[in-house]
Amino acid sequence: MASPYPDGDREKVTSKLPAALRQELKIRTAEHGIDIQDAVTEGIDAWRTEDGPHSTVDTSGAESFSTWLPAGLYDRFKADCSARGVSYTQGLAQSVRRWLETHPSPGRQFHTGPQRKIVCNQKGGVGKTAVAAGIAQAYAEDGKRVLLVDYDPQGHLSEQLGIAQIPPGQDSLVAHMCAEGRADLRALLVTFEDDRFGKRLQILPACFDGFLLDAKIATNTRIRRREATLERALEPLETDFDVVVIDCPPSLGIAMDAAIYYGRRREGEPEGVSGVIVPVLAEDSSATAYAMLTEQIESLKEDLDLDLDYLGLVVNLYDSRRGFVATSSLQQWKSLGDPPVLAVIGDLKEQREAVRMGRPLLVYSPHCDQAEAMRRIARAAS
Repeated sequence: MASPYPDGDREKVTSKLPAALRQELKIRTAEHGIDIQDAVTEGIDAWRTEDGPHSTVDTSGAESFSTWLPAGLYDRFKADCSARGVSYTQGLAQSVRRWLETHPSPGRQFHTGPQRKIVCNQKGGVGKTAVAAGIAQAYAEDGKRVLLVDYDPQGHLSEQLGIAQIPPGQDSLVAHMCAEGRADLRALLVTFEDDRFGKRLQILPACFDGFLLDAKIATNTRIRRREATLERALEPLETDFDVVVIDCPPSLGIAMDAAIYYGRRREGEPEGVSGVIVPVLAEDSSATAYAMLTEQIESLKEDLDLDLDYLGLVVNLYDSRRGFVATSSLQQWKSLGDPPVLAVIGDLKEQREAVRMGRPLLVYSPHCDQAEAMRRIARAAS
């Protein structure tokens, strides 16, 4: 093929890029009326001049990608990749992602309320708390004001962050959901003090009364529309936050109905902003639990005529050394396609160490693989 740049000011380069990222680049450049080659050039220039660390992009399944760059730029880019210890494919993916983040879709309508991420699965031990805490930290690190709600009466989230649960009988989220709140819910929020988050991360602690939440809601004659109880309780706080992350209990009861309802797509809200994130394991029992959860979600959507988005799955605690069951289960999760697998998180030590130390993962080990995975999930689920 003859070069469209006979003067030699640009050269054709070939690398690899994930298909989804390439498609997003194609659509976004068309929306802005910009040539793909110019967008890639801008992205690479920005990536080369910015100090890291840069979030890792999932490049699994990357396919051949060709474009035209200013003469000599690709050689300089490859040298920078080598110096930073990343592959050319990873460097290019980070560059393209950087350009996309700084050139949002001009047609996107932004919802005035906070994004609402419901981290749920009635199966215990899948890592709901780790994922909820991790993405909340990633959003706060990125400059967003984040409310992280410990909605599980077991209080693992509060405990892991060194925050005391609210004793029975005191003002709490449960009290407000049951129309028994006595004060402003803001008085219960705990701000996590760390320079990485800049006081943007606040936690609403768990309360022991949460074990009775389903029964309290079911028997309280003053409560109308039981599924709206969580939304009514949190609504006064929403103007203070950009993102609300809910760490759900392992149940399929009324409390879960309220969480699903809270995560529905509201009027004027774009698709894929709020919704459910489901941590799963690479094993058969996790698939069974997921089927039960989706049945509850689909029933509630049909009964209440809700629009609710599945933001994605997180395959957690993955270890290929567990053999065929693990590897084949992972492939089954990926083959679903919708919802997509947002990340595969290995069974690594940093998360357990952070819990033992009572520190957030992104503070304890900000550059570990698990921390980078949390950033990818947060970015993909927005």
